[in-house]
Amino acid sequence: MRIVKVRHWLIRMPFTEDILWGSGRRIGTTRLVCRIETDAGFTGWGETISLIANVPAVFTDIVARLAIGYPVADVERLHRHVLGAGFYHHKRAAVMAIAALEMAMWDALGKQAKLPLYALWGGRWRKDVEAAAYLFTNDPEALKPRLQRFLDSGYETFKVKIGFDERSDIRLAETARTVIGDRALRLDVNGAWNVATAKRQLEKLRALDPAYVEQPLELDDLAGHAALVAAGPVPIALDESAYTLSDVGNIVRARAADVVLLDPHEAGGLWQTIKAAAICEAVGIPVTLHSGAELALSQSAYIHLAASIPNLSIAIDTERAYLGGDISTNAPVLSNGRFEVSERPGLGIDVDESALEKYRVDGIAGAYLDGERSDWFPVKPAY
Repeated sequence: MRIVKVRHWLIRMPFTEDILWGSGRRIGTTRLVCRIETDAGFTGWGETISLIANVPAVFTDIVARLAIGYPVADVERLHRHVLGAGFYHHKRAAVMAIAALEMAMWDALGKQAKLPLYALWGGRWRKDVEAAAYLFTNDPEALKPRLQRFLDSGYETFKVKIGFDERSDIRLAETARTVIGDRALRLDVNGAWNVATAKRQLEKLRALDPAYVEQPLELDDLAGHAALVAAGPVPIALDESAYTLSDVGNIVRARAADVVLLDPHEAGGLWQTIKAAAICEAVGIPVTLHSGAELALSQSAYIHLAASIPNLSIAIDTERAYLGGDISTNAPVLSNGRFEVSERPGLGIDVDESALEKYRVDGIAGAYLDGERSDWFPVKPAY
């Protein structure tokens, strides 16, 4: 079964509220959605996050062109083919574009096999998938009712963005611990701290017993993260440092993380994510999945990954609570903070093409910077 046609849409799904984080203000999520047609009559759908302009450019100029005539099962070869087209030295510029087509290939393959994706990846390891409530605000008072809404909806794991400034780091974490009790609490710094600040802040946060502190230092500083792992009892998770398979291998070699957050869009595909998880499994590191506001296709892919990977043993991140719509009439549904695992072939998602046209855009906006602070821009580390 080979690919005979590729079509794609760049869409922006608005959020129900602005999302604040250390790198700015997010007003929505821009996604690239693609559809492949095959010579066997099966179609496949894929999705990726589109944070910067190179994603649609690489997809159009390289990925979609190489795809024509490709065997649908050859996802590893496609990944390396794109890298070989000039991106071995620029992997992070290519991975998101590769991921959309690779997901569509798996979707078509699953439909041909009449199997859900988890069944192609070793089978079903867990019956459902826990999701973490995700909180975005720099105001501790505003955080309280947001936490309570998720708590009332049955969530057991909570992730709070910090990394705005030293004082609010601690106040936000203290507020979260007070509201959620002894439930799991994750704190995401997004690389805002320098090493000295990290040492001081981690000591202050220790009494709050966070499940982990995510990306405390700038993404390239594996030595600094390794020192934090070795020095203290607060677990360290890495996300921005862990895009590609090589990134994850380097993290493991450096002993720079207690937990690793993976993302198939940032890894260059679902298969690359499975391989990265296996590297971590071999040394006893649990993994979870980073969220960039996945729509139905990517959310379904996440669920199948989590259902099949043994060491993906902690709640996955999700921003579904903030989406102003979706592109499918049968998108995955959260119930009591958990996703069911679909038994439908492939991704199991029916795409509404009228929604693709409704949300279609020509460019990317609202991922970084802050429209309300025109002269402001983030610096890593910030303090």
